[in-house]
Amino acid sequence: MSLSLQSAQARAAQVLREGGIDTAALDARALLKAATGLSLEALIVNSRAPLSAPCEKLFDDYVSRRLAGEPVSRIRGTREFYGRDFKIDAHTLDPRPDTETLVAAVLDLAGSDGFRGRPLRLLDLGTGSGCILVTLLAELPEAVGTGTDINPGALELAQDNAAALGVADRAQFVAADWFEGLTGLYDIIVSNPPYIASAEIAGLAPEVACHDPLTALDGGADGLEAYRRIAAGAPRFLAPGGALQVEIGCTQAASVVDIFRAAGLIVAEDGVRSDLAGLPRCVRAKFS
Repeated sequence: MSLSLQSAQARAAQVLREGGIDTAALDARALLKAATGLSLEALIVNSRAPLSAPCEKLFDDYVSRRLAGEPVSRIRGTREFYGRDFKIDAHTLDPRPDTETLVAAVLDLAGSDGFRGRPLRLLDLGTGSGCILVTLLAELPEAVGTGTDINPGALELAQDNAAALGVADRAQFVAADWFEGLTGLYDIIVSNPPYIASAEIAGLAPEVACHDPLTALDGGADGLEAYRRIAAGAPRFLAPGGALQVEIGCTQAASVVDIFRAAGLIVAEDGVRSDLAGLPRCVRAKFS
């Protein structure tokens, strides 16, 4: 006899809970939605309806993958970011809520004196899924932007996300190692670069260490190599009055500020922005 949707969800939650998953109930519901294609409302309304055999098989597979440490977002192939759903896959970092702080900081900058009311040219270095650039273009309808990445698979996915969210006509995606091969000037350069020290990656949560691409995590011996590359190249690509905004690890603010200033970039006293937990999360610089 087939299980009802409600019973299948309850059983999965118990299995996940016994497997040490702290968010067992939430994960079971999210995976059931993914397996059935039903919305939350439909799951509730149809809670006593039977779960079909194909959906049950798929749901069981999803639960097994979650027990093995695969994040729900990876299993579903999507992650909500800044209120929009983005496709993700093995080529890209799984966007984190911390990166929404970076987006909010750029949007605040875009609404400030010197940027407000004009079409902006944006550059997103290491675009991955495109979540930063696509979100900014969706929020700034007059802006145009370029996203770079060294991974062709990531660029293809970013293009798909741009098309799905209606900004493909204002976005281009280019295979590049940071600034390599680029031309032109940009009003705002933004990046969430790899910033984990190489030796620390093995100690990250399995959901990160085993599922995010190594190239999106590994910031070199001290975690700061990408910032040195960005600082060295940014002055050649910033338009007059333009700004560079990057995400950082919460202990890296002073080091990144020092790197930027040593490269001739200007970081104001208010150039470090904290996330909702009060931890330093972004650094903003400019070049005069």
